[in-house]
Amino acid sequence: MMHSQTNRRGLLPAILLFTGLPIFIYATGDFPRRTLLKESISLLTIIGFCMMLAQFFLTRSGNSLLLGSNMAKVIKIHKIIGYVFVCIILVHPFLIVLPRYFEAGLDPAACLITILRTYSNSGILIGIFAWCLMSILLVTAIFRKKIPLPYKTWVQFHKWLSIACMIFACWHALDLGRHTDRVLSAYIILLAFCGILLPLKNSKSPTVLQSEISRPGKGEISRDSF
Repeated sequence: MMHSQTNRRGLLPAILLFTGLPIFIYATGDFPRRTLLKESISLLTIIGFCMMLAQFFLTRSGNSLLLGSNMAKVIKIHKIIGYVFVCIILVHPFLIVLPRYFEAGLDPAACLITILRTYSNSGILIGIFAWCLMSILLVTAIFRKKIPLPYKTWVQFHKWLSIACMIFACWHALDLGRHTDRVLSAYIILLAFCGILLPLKNSKSPTVLQSEISRPGKGEISRDSF
């Protein structure tokens, strides 16, 4: 009962922080307004990106700061958010050119190719690199049980890959994002800094974490919960 009450108390602040606040910044920002489709895609991308940053707070390293200490539920939410919003971010390049199907002018496929071939733009190159890292992150998470690595090694691999991915993703968003004004940029930087700092400052080694997970009686989570 205590865990359930703690989770409910932490859920509303988490929703407000990772979805409500970016929506408010987006709605009140002084940005040129476009068609409903383009605005919807922009909003979806912003929310998806912020939810990816939220992943750092939904881990054992993050000490489940937002949802209490019931790690089984926290990790379940972590996995669901990860699978859903990583997929949304991965289709981001295609969503950019999607509105062109409904407009006259350059063919959407040709537009996407033109964007990907703009090697002189560092922001695009960083975005491509972040996209590749995120693809690896998704594939290795889905096929974790088939990867021939000890569990604690995979946890470290997943952590460092996530950190690298979000550093480059933030760099790309701050460089090219049309909605990243000073307020949203400050929000992203602060959230990313705090989120990445959590696993870095974790004082427990992977061996200790693994022993806690596997120890009988602790039993809220098992290896398969991750």
